[in-house]
Amino acid sequence: ASYQEVTSFAKSYMGVPYRMGGTTPSGFDCSGYTSFVFRNFGIELPRVSADQYNAGTKVTKANLQTGDLVFFSGTARKSGITHVGIYLEDNKFISATSSKGIKVDSLNGGYWGPKYYGATRVLTAAPGEFLDVSTSNPTYPAIKTLTAAGIIQGYADSTFHPDENVTRAQAAVIINRVLKLQATAPAGFGDVTDSKWYAADVAAIKEAGIINGFSDGTFRPDANMTRAEMAVILQRAFSLPVQAANTYRDIPETYWAHDAIVTMASIDSTSVFAGDRYNATDLATRSFFSTAIYNAMNAAK
Repeated sequence: ASYQEVTSFAKSYMGVPYRMGGTTPSGFDCSGYTSFVFRNFGIELPRVSADQYNAGTKVTKANLQTGDLVFFSGTARKSGITHVGIYLEDNKFISATSSKGIKVDSLNGGYWGPKYYGATRVLTAAPGEFLDVSTSNPTYPAIKTLTAAGIIQGYADSTFHPDENVTRAQAAVIINRVLKLQATAPAGFGDVTDSKWYAADVAAIKEAGIINGFSDGTFRPDANMTRAEMAVILQRAFSLPVQAANTYRDIPETYWAHDAIVTMASIDSTSVFAGDRYNATDLATRSFFSTAIYNAMNAAK
């Protein structure tokens, strides 16, 4: 299960009343609620919140992920771990409260903040899947295909970071993992030394005319790419034929990346590029870039 699937299910019970010992939607206590939510995803938790704390992997407050269990002590005038909830995002969590039933609160709120005890992660991802990419997400097929092929990688904690931006160096490396080009000479950029992990790929991609440098002799490897820049780069990389039909209201025919952007839409098999706006100046995220690569690879076959 993904974080999104778990928290969406958890939030669907907002407003259900509190019931001491309750474990069903007719009424929950705090650990009864968390047990119910995770059982829906095949994860059996101990019945008592103090035991749930020891059921998974401990995580620090700074490393909380959506879907982690968060624990509190000293509530209801009792000692030890006395309350558990499910972390959402932005320092918010959802839990069964004795006052208002299932509700969302701030982790740093005046009541809960001083009582925060710790957190445990019980979610795990199946091989080839990621906790932060739902199987229902339209980018999922692209991400699964590209990670299985070693073209793009996830992180050690079974996350993909789909909303993280893609840098120019990362784009060069990812594209060249598909094209497997080799340069005949170094890149020649002042900010890309031969010792850099991306140097060979940048040199190959530059030599092929796919990603160029700047007039000051730099490549700017750490600079993020816009969606427009991504479209132009991928059209060059995969020699995609220009498509004429334009469904984007925000991309006039005179726009510098018009042809490449329209091509991204025309080869899309995922619905990620659907709609009437492309938002060309937005930065290309890992999920957006992965989907574009996936579409381009399929179109170039």
